[in-house]
Amino acid sequence: MADQPEGTVQNILEQDSLKWVFVGGKGGVGKTTCSSILSILLATVRSSVLIISTDPAHNLSDAFQQRFTKTPTLVNGFSNLYAMEVDPAVEYEDMGGSDGMDSLFSELAGAIPGIDEAMSFAEMLKLVQTMDYSVIVFDTAPTGHTLRLLQFPSVLEKGLAKMMSLKSKFGGLFNQMTRMFGMGEDFGDDAILGRLEGMKDVIEQVNKQFKDPDMTTFVCVCIPEFLSLYETERLVQELTKFEIDTHNIIINQVIFDDEDVESKLLKARMKMQQKYLDQFYMLYDDFNITKLPLLPEEVTGVEALKAFSKHFTTPYQALCSRDQVERLERRVSALQRQLKEAEEELERIKRG
Repeated sequence: MADQPEGTVQNILEQDSLKWVFVGGKGGVGKTTCSSILSILLATVRSSVLIISTDPAHNLSDAFQQRFTKTPTLVNGFSNLYAMEVDPAVEYEDMGGSDGMDSLFSELAGAIPGIDEAMSFAEMLKLVQTMDYSVIVFDTAPTGHTLRLLQFPSVLEKGLAKMMSLKSKFGGLFNQMTRMFGMGEDFGDDAILGRLEGMKDVIEQVNKQFKDPDMTTFVCVCIPEFLSLYETERLVQELTKFEIDTHNIIINQVIFDDEDVESKLLKARMKMQQKYLDQFYMLYDDFNITKLPLLPEEVTGVEALKAFSKHFTTPYQALCSRDQVERLERRVSALQRQLKEAEEELERIKRG
């Protein structure tokens, strides 16, 4: 591992123009821990930070050991770090009322695949834009969901086109029905299309920001195993297709060659990991690659997250390289002591 260049996330902390930071990857690789620590580090250099979980599993509350909801909540121990958890499906149900315009709109939108999530995402972005956060960190769902999230602008566009075609076919009939049931102009097709177009405008504006490398970056989190390498490559290719900047990879759960690693299993895992680490460095030689050590315990709670954050800004040094001089000095000193004892023993034998 010594010949591999060591990277950190310092470049993200130093890029003052960043507004959106996405953290994503395969399930179970430590995305929430990494996004939580990134938000903590950003809070030290920015005026205000918001971390949003778009993963239905919602592990933010577990990571910070504090309950979060769909409303931004100040994280305990901070004055400028806020967190919120958003479930696209539930969020959209909450938006739609049980009667009137919301219910009708929800039913119509539900007929277009994927549009419910797109709409709730647009509503959330509209809400976030009204708040004055310096930077927003997204703790995203596993890769497949994340890629869907990035496709929302085109989903809304298709939805709008479908609604327009429905209007041209059934507009007259729809208007007659709304008048017949006494719903009035507020519930006409123009009102529905206006609302959809309003959301499309918001998401298109944000989409432009997502494609601006000065404002947005995507951090890929993975572990040194085949499936994770494959998912990361897929994610990087999709991000390139969507023109979203990505130049940071965090490789989590790395077993370093510390002097106390004697287990055959750990040594075998280390050898396997090294093979995939070499591939990561070969594939992403122009990326900032940050390696994080596998720990014997979970990283939960603000203090544990803060303690682990040092590995994001300073490359982890294995004990064998970090304390090599001290270890050799201790060994030399022990050998000298043994030599002296052996010489004294020899002298005693000679004296008989």
